[in-house]
Amino acid sequence: METEKVILLNSDYSFINFITWKRAVRLMVKGKVEVIKESNKFIENAEKTYNLIIPKVLRLVKLIRSIYRSKVPFSKKNIFVRDKFVCQYCGKVTNKPTMDHVIPKAQGGKSSFENCVCACKPCNGKKDRYTPREAKMFLKKQPYTPTIMEFIRIRMDALGIHDMLKEMGVY
Repeated sequence: METEKVILLNSDYSFINFITWKRAVRLMVKGKVEVIKESNKFIENAEKTYNLIIPKVLRLVKLIRSIYRSKVPFSKKNIFVRDKFVCQYCGKVTNKPTMDHVIPKAQGGKSSFENCVCACKPCNGKKDRYTPREAKMFLKKQPYTPTIMEFIRIRMDALGIHDMLKEMGVY
């Protein structure tokens, strides 16, 4: 129950973030959100005289104007999200990915979206401190910096949020 996450949408139904069920209840009590979809879980008081159904999807009553960053911040996690946890050398989906520098740091490669890719441990070990050409390994897709909207879409697809909202008739 502690890890129960609730989807928070802006008033225009655009995805904002996940919040905890406790934060969701606080927003509901304050009247700042409306419940779009309920979960099958509930909480009750100690006397068992009142129970509250935990929401699954909430929509803000008032629109929050988002301040968009100019670019997606570079991080190992964001590399994995961009590459959808697929090794860029062998093409396998990996649940324990590693980040590989296409041009190794030892050869002057930088940590950036254009030089880093998701790789499985065997491929990363095989490539070692060589360039892909030197290791006779080839990239499935050239690394790039994703735009903010592209990154949000990739995250929503990976989490299945878009499909769930489509099922509910939101999109």
